[in-house]
Amino acid sequence: MSVKSIFGIILTLVGLIGLIYGGMDLTSGGVARASWVYLFLGGIFFFSGISLIRSTKDAT
Repeated sequence: MSVKSIFGIILTLVGLIGLIYGGMDLTSGGVARASWVYLFLGGIFFFSGISLIRSTKDAT
């Protein structure tokens, strides 16, 4: 595994955690600005991690 794919996995996991936390905060009745920030940043991290993993070609 290269450093790019490991970084992509880390970005994907951080983004997934942000999306889950923001969704849980939003559905618990809090329509605060922080909920939207967590969802927005989680989405950016998640999709950038996925695209980094897809663009990395491992030579196995």
